[in-house]
Amino acid sequence: MQPQTVAWFARLACGLALVLLTAGLLLLWASPEGPLPEGYLSRRQQAISLVGLLGPPLLGGLIAARRPSNPYGWLWSAYALGWAVVGFNEAYVTYVSANGAGALRWASLIAWVGIFAFVPLLSLTALILLLFPDGRPPSRRWRRVAWVIGVVGLVTTVATALLPTDQDSPIGNPLAMEGSIEAVAEAVANIGITALFFAVLLSAMSLLLRFRQARGQQRQQLKWLAYGGALLAAVIVLDLLSQEPPGLWEVLLETLSFGALYAGVGMAVLRYRLYDIDRLINRTLVYGLLTALLGLVYAAVVLVLGQLFGGLGGSPPSWAVAGATLAVAALFRPARRRIQASVDRRFNRRRYSAAQTIEAFSARLRDEIDLDTLTSELLAVVEKTMEPTRVSLWLRPPADHAVQRSTIDS
Repeated sequence: MQPQTVAWFARLACGLALVLLTAGLLLLWASPEGPLPEGYLSRRQQAISLVGLLGPPLLGGLIAARRPSNPYGWLWSAYALGWAVVGFNEAYVTYVSANGAGALRWASLIAWVGIFAFVPLLSLTALILLLFPDGRPPSRRWRRVAWVIGVVGLVTTVATALLPTDQDSPIGNPLAMEGSIEAVAEAVANIGITALFFAVLLSAMSLLLRFRQARGQQRQQLKWLAYGGALLAAVIVLDLLSQEPPGLWEVLLETLSFGALYAGVGMAVLRYRLYDIDRLINRTLVYGLLTALLGLVYAAVVLVLGQLFGGLGGSPPSWAVAGATLAVAALFRPARRRIQASVDRRFNRRRYSAAQTIEAFSARLRDEIDLDTLTSELLAVVEKTMEPTRVSLWLRPPADHAVQRSTIDS
């Protein structure tokens, strides 16, 4: 199939996904207040989630349009369509729950699609991780893994489509099987879903292997994916630790973190401002650690002063709070410098070593007056910090003297 044809199908899938998401938002808007199925989010939370799902179709369409020869855009388009089906199904079930089972037509068909829609999403998640960023596996051995993921995903999808819906669901599955066929389908579905979860973990491990072997441009692409994924993982971990049903702010924060992941993938695949990721990671680490440190200092000072001057369980006086604020403000600049140096030394060793080399050379400039020695030292510093293949230095001579040139080949 020609790349242009693949890109056309990818854009068609993105268009269908956008239509389904828009229809889901309209259903939530038209749905009256009423009981919700067990485990469903509120209508406002569902609407925020649907808005967040606009990211995958836009990302898939953009990659397909800008990189038609890259199959990665098609994967994201299929991923977007799958999530659009899931989001529309939840909005549809919410509408039917509030208006009765006969509120809209094709309720059984839509519920049937929603039963197994999450299974292809697991397969696509594994493939998206495995084939990042150019649509090709890391090696020929990993190509077999991609085929296995596709086959297992297809078989598991068929098995899941034959299972009945939950008892709490207001819409049943018209194709649900009974008896021995249902038992076989349930066993195949359970095994397949477990295998797909392991496939997602295996694909994530392939990214680590790819990162160890990557150099230059591909290494920067992997950094963009890791940055967006780290933000999303942090939000998910905090959500799991809260042990409470997600509220409006939790859903909004999760939606924004998914948006950061989509932005990172887009920047990586489209190769837009790839080398800005190092500065972005550096600043995130520095100001994240700085915020945590100053917050702990402020809380400790306020707590200690509250115990000393406010009594047990009492609140500290206003002057103590003002003093703690001034102390934190005074600590900001020296703490930022120390944290910046620590981050550079730990996570950006080459830049830190280069800065140290240049600083040492600048100190020697104050005492060294021999031109030949300075020339050789300057060339050595440039070679050590910049690592070029060839270094040349021209010195402008006085009148009636030949041009002095020094060269080092690496």
